[in-house]
Amino acid sequence: MKFSKLFKNTTIVAAVVISTSAYADITIGVSLPLTGAASSLGIPLANQVKLWPTQIAGEKLNVVIVDDATDPAKGALNTQKFIADNVDLVMGSIVTPISAAMAQHLNEAQIPQFSMGPFVSQPGKDRWSFRLVHGYDVMTSGIVSHMKKNNVKTIGFLGYSDAFGEGWLNEVNRELADTGIKVVAVERFARTDQSVNAQALKITQANPDAVLVVASGGGAALPHRALVERGYKGRIYQTHAAASRDFIRLGGKDVDGAYVIAAPSVVAEQLASNHPSKAAATEFVQSYETAYGAGSRAIFSASAYDLQKILQTVVPKALKTAKPGTQAFRTAIRDGVEQMGAVPVANGTLNFSKDNHWAYGPTSPVMLRVVNGDWKAD
Repeated sequence: MKFSKLFKNTTIVAAVVISTSAYADITIGVSLPLTGAASSLGIPLANQVKLWPTQIAGEKLNVVIVDDATDPAKGALNTQKFIADNVDLVMGSIVTPISAAMAQHLNEAQIPQFSMGPFVSQPGKDRWSFRLVHGYDVMTSGIVSHMKKNNVKTIGFLGYSDAFGEGWLNEVNRELADTGIKVVAVERFARTDQSVNAQALKITQANPDAVLVVASGGGAALPHRALVERGYKGRIYQTHAAASRDFIRLGGKDVDGAYVIAAPSVVAEQLASNHPSKAAATEFVQSYETAYGAGSRAIFSASAYDLQKILQTVVPKALKTAKPGTQAFRTAIRDGVEQMGAVPVANGTLNFSKDNHWAYGPTSPVMLRVVNGDWKAD
């Protein structure tokens, strides 16, 4: 079995037994941060993948999950191994720099990639990479709209010093261009930093009406707490990457009152009955929390659920065109995703097209607030 040889030194979290037929199985490679700084994001994703069906349209799914250890070099190595074993598609990573590193190889190999990280590709190098994540523009628009409604005039930016942080900063500056809201302080920090006190102090001294923190998972609690401990009294906004229980757990009372832009799946029960994502979000939550316990849902897990729904839609059609393991099948998967149209899923409404490989549309975001250690739709 080729994968057992290729990944003998890599943790395999879940795999479906490979059939003896050369093209009998649909092979999916999954590379996620199961260890390292972003493991709080990768583990919930892997947990949802374990709940995927064992077959689609009568074809077995051979799913192999490997650890990229929150390291772009490791993610690229995993991808090269996937390519060598002729996978039909790849999911990963959730860390933006890793997703970007994987995309370079997968686009050259013409293998569909479903990234959970919001990386930006160079023009002409994007035909094979789909982002199963809300775009910077969609989420920034939701945050800025909320700021305007609450008379915010000045903001501070405290975010990661990598592609994810810079992507958010660029979009914030673009979105604020005609609003009259000014960015009065910008501070950055590394994902691996153990303290953000100096940066938080500078932000606090600038005294903006609000601060946007750009970090992920439990790591978003560190800068948030640093701001509170430095005496900051204004509004603190977080991105959807912070919409995890680890953020609330690690932040404790300091994150109570935080505003977090998120997706419908996080508060499925609080959605109106006519919300487009109500049914899918509820189904996801019930399935996931039956398996992993009450309150265990995560926005990242829901993205993996949404990919399952995508595959259940496009794979039956692709199988009418070609067999798994062929370039024709991979092309049919890509084309099928581009032609899906608007589809409500757990994290919003998909809007893929040939010219748009970002999953969710402008009606998808939901503004949440942390109230007494829980999420509440604002």
